[in-house]
Amino acid sequence: MRVEYINPFVEAAFNVLREVLQADVRRGELYLKSTSTPVMGVAAIVGLAGDVEGRVLFDMDRPTALAIASTMNGEELKEFDDLVKATITELANMITAQAVTKLHDLGFRFDLTPPAIFTGDNMEISDSEVEALIVPMETPQGKIEINVAIRERA
Repeated sequence: MRVEYINPFVEAAFNVLREVLQADVRRGELYLKSTSTPVMGVAAIVGLAGDVEGRVLFDMDRPTALAIASTMNGEELKEFDDLVKATITELANMITAQAVTKLHDLGFRFDLTPPAIFTGDNMEISDSEVEALIVPMETPQGKIEINVAIRERA
């Protein structure tokens, strides 16, 4: 996986999270994952197709998703409802849009699928052909992992 694909997602996640949460965001150490990856409970996934193919996953636990949605909506949300899901989906949209704009500026061309949100316990993502780079982000609301699995189209 080329670093040119990863950096725009890392930068976009850092910038968007800092902006919408109005708080300090710290990036943890990046690491590679080549086997199936457990999901923490709430995952927004965006597919990529074109010059590159793969997906970006925004992964967090339910309390973190609830806290982020509360902050982004300016009110305390107590239940994991459609508003929370829509807010997390919009967060994934914002990060992905900023990253894709940077990638297009670098000459890469591809399309995105709309974000899909998955919730539940004991879920995992399996990418048998693409290894994923995991970028942990620490926010006051909790930890988010940006899970990027992208490869050049053969």
